[in-house]
Amino acid sequence: MPFYEHVYLARQDASVQQVEELTAQLKGVIEGLGGSVKKTEYWGVKSLSYRLRKNRKAHFTMLDVDAPPPAINEIERLERLNEDVLRYLTIRVDAHEEGPSAMMRRVERDRDRDRDDRRGDRGDRGDRGDRGDRPRRSREGSDEVVDTAVEE
Repeated sequence: MPFYEHVYLARQDASVQQVEELTAQLKGVIEGLGGSVKKTEYWGVKSLSYRLRKNRKAHFTMLDVDAPPPAINEIERLERLNEDVLRYLTIRVDAHEEGPSAMMRRVERDRDRDRDDRRGDRGDRGDRGDRGDRPRRSREGSDEVVDTAVEE
């Protein structure tokens, strides 16, 4: 049987539970028509590039599917009828990816980056060198040098 990656976008007003129920319904249809769902990933609520049916955000969900073409046609038909589904896309692939998808890896990378930012580690500054005690210039844009020494 052919392999597919299927992604659908659900309205931002739908709860996470409703999205999970829709995913379970789609899984049931696929399994009922002789296919199987290898992996399910919920990517969360993300901003859209442009408004879709007055929605600026949507719930993203991806399914790795191993099913005959009639099963794919049926889930796409059900998604067209469901008013919670904004968009869907099914792509035929040669093989499923092992491990998390690129979207999930990006979330892990962002989480690691945030952890580094909290630590305050700015990393290597390269060949920038020490700035030393240089005189400051005034903010008005003139070339007049402002004395930074404090008089006693």
